[in-house]
Amino acid sequence: MTTVEAPVSHLRENPYEIAKQQLHRVAETFAIDPNLVNVLQQCKKALVVSVPVVMDDGRTTVFEGYRVTHNVARGPSKGGIRYHPDVTLDEVKALAMWMTWKCALSGIPFGGAKGGVVCNPKQMSEGELQRMTRRFTSEIINEIGPERDIPAPDVGTDGRVMAWIFDTYSMNKGHSVLGVVTGKPLTIGGSLGREEATARGALYCVREAARKKRLLINETRVAVQGFGNVGSFLAKFLAEDGATVVAISDSATGLSNPNGIDVQAALAHKRETGSLTGFRGAEAITNEELLLLDCDVLAPCALEQVITEENAAQVKAKIIVEGANGPVTPAADDILEDKGVLILPDILANAGGVVVSYFEWVQGLQEYFWKEAEVNAKLNDIITRAFNETWATQENRGTSMRLAAYGLAVQRVAEATVTRGIYP
Repeated sequence: MTTVEAPVSHLRENPYEIAKQQLHRVAETFAIDPNLVNVLQQCKKALVVSVPVVMDDGRTTVFEGYRVTHNVARGPSKGGIRYHPDVTLDEVKALAMWMTWKCALSGIPFGGAKGGVVCNPKQMSEGELQRMTRRFTSEIINEIGPERDIPAPDVGTDGRVMAWIFDTYSMNKGHSVLGVVTGKPLTIGGSLGREEATARGALYCVREAARKKRLLINETRVAVQGFGNVGSFLAKFLAEDGATVVAISDSATGLSNPNGIDVQAALAHKRETGSLTGFRGAEAITNEELLLLDCDVLAPCALEQVITEENAAQVKAKIIVEGANGPVTPAADDILEDKGVLILPDILANAGGVVVSYFEWVQGLQEYFWKEAEVNAKLNDIITRAFNETWATQENRGTSMRLAAYGLAVQRVAEATVTRGIYP
């Protein structure tokens, strides 16, 4: 029997400490009661589980899994499950807290949660992944449910994984429970538009920001780091809007072409080969070099803490749209703000996924499903409203978009906490 231990993390700073620092900064700016801050800076509960799995070669490997609930003042908790070698408990706590703010900013009735398993899904067979997912689901089954905590896909997971969780939960309950997870395949209660939702929400934010800055999308140059679900669709949507996508990347390689990359061809190459490596029509670059390219819009859509105080001064983009969670560190934030870079913060820019997850949850509870145009129109309404509320707040208070977004969100959760009171 072997136990999987987390390797040295790519994270340079503790993300949970960053999340708490952000909360304290918001509390000072928006005069939030310190007693409420004491409540909001703590996670409601954190579950750590052992996940033994019989591998294809007969060995039993024990993975470590987490499920964290940050806050449920505004409704049941909601948040993705990620499969990644670098997953840590503090990372999951931070992501759960950010989910609370994301839901509050969007105005949807959820609190924040997150989960993860320390593993490398790219090195596991489908059978191994399915057995691990079903065992992990069994370990957390008393903590999740459509009225308690609703998981969704995240880094390293997809609709297939959600289907296994849905089935495992439903088999234990004795009937199909559509609302237990979101991001499911359409054949078992998924929502039209869910797969592209995070990228589509980011697209709506870029459109609004360009309008405010009086930029034309069809005259902008865009670099997208990460070519998974979020980055690939965002690159596709921006190209369809007329933007020139000058760079893209995945975990294996980066590609750059100042005259523009054929995104559709890159998508086809990725589908066929599983990687962007070997794609013709662009020069190979590193992920680090992509962040520093001359462009108008930079979209970090991969992992956390890729823009730090070490490279922030060299970033040339005018707008950064955070498709990933926490890709810019607080120290980098200050440097970029001083340079006049407009940062569209994660809890706004990548909220499209949780918004359409909410739609899927509602459809599942009603067992009545909407057309894709209806889903996208409702998503546009919510993201655009959240953007404009954030923009107005940053103008009125003379602060950054991040502080404005977090301020609105934290105030809403604080108000819900005061309204409910603290039991007993």
